[in-house]
Amino acid sequence: MPRPIQATIHTAALHHNLERVRRSTPDAKVWAVVKSNAYGHGIERAYEGLRGADGFALLDLAEAERVRQLGWRGPILLLEGVFELRDLELCSRLNLWHAVHCDEQIDMLATHKTQVPHRVFLKMNSGMNRLGFTPQRYRAAWARLNALPQVDEISFMTHFSDADGPRGIAHQMAAFNTAAADLPGERTLSNSAATLRHSADAAVRADWVRAGIVLYGNAPDHPENSAGHWGLEPTMTLSTKLLAVQQLQAGDTVGYGSSFTAEGPLTIGVAACGYGDGYPRHCPTGTPVLVNGVRTRIVGRVSMDMVTVDLTPLLQSGMALGTDVGFGSEVTLWGRAGNGAVLTIDEVAQPAGTVSWELMCALAQRVPVAVE
Repeated sequence: MPRPIQATIHTAALHHNLERVRRSTPDAKVWAVVKSNAYGHGIERAYEGLRGADGFALLDLAEAERVRQLGWRGPILLLEGVFELRDLELCSRLNLWHAVHCDEQIDMLATHKTQVPHRVFLKMNSGMNRLGFTPQRYRAAWARLNALPQVDEISFMTHFSDADGPRGIAHQMAAFNTAAADLPGERTLSNSAATLRHSADAAVRADWVRAGIVLYGNAPDHPENSAGHWGLEPTMTLSTKLLAVQQLQAGDTVGYGSSFTAEGPLTIGVAACGYGDGYPRHCPTGTPVLVNGVRTRIVGRVSMDMVTVDLTPLLQSGMALGTDVGFGSEVTLWGRAGNGAVLTIDEVAQPAGTVSWELMCALAQRVPVAVE
């Protein structure tokens, strides 16, 4: 029998979250962002729940091929564009739309031999300072693209750095609108945070929104707002079972480095999950976890294959050791427990000093994955 750990992908939750995005932006089309193997969910596993999107956005050609192999005939957007000249040949064959964010990509298009012109998304660096042409150079880049016979329709995009925080998006919207005001073509501006927080503005919704983390049931502005606040459902559950129960006395320590010391008698459970499975090693004592659907906490240091959990809340609730809780009891590291209780992945990521994006993408290959 294999280790009891398992990740479960919830197809209905993916569909629900996509529809939640549509309610926020009813007049905009939706890119379902499936980069990084659909945020660790697996493109093939997530596809059924997201196929109601208007297009798929991702990073590399291999992922684009996988989406086409699943039968998708609609738009696919390469968010970082192409990396070398021969990539354009595959863009032509697979009918891929692609971002253009630098002069080198325009140079490649100028030398590309194709009978079918490309749909491109000209990216502006409106303040994120990663990819894109500055507002001062944006119109010149558009003029170069517009003169190329290899280019058909030109659309426009930028990316917000602070849509999830107090600085907001006004400074970037101003930069974008000034530089692209009268240029003809569709626009895509909003990431998940802007889609949820700023979508009342039609100019922010624009023609397409790029829904990423929101599709996977996580709040882009946690801890200010929770997934529940936005009406999102968890799309991944990481669950396992208890392997053992230990009785501690005052002064007993737990795990490597003896980082946790019991202040009095304490019952703990040992669960089959560790950083070798993708659970963050830096989760400290106090990180929430569900056992039999009851919220409790991690105690001690996370090791490669095991974590230890405080069983006090279960015993206080009236569960009996050995019959109601013990070897084989359900442990939910994040997601939905068997009794319907939910532990959001955001609540696990925060004490680990990271974000839910990283936890989902870090799910280890040794963890079996089921789809429901």
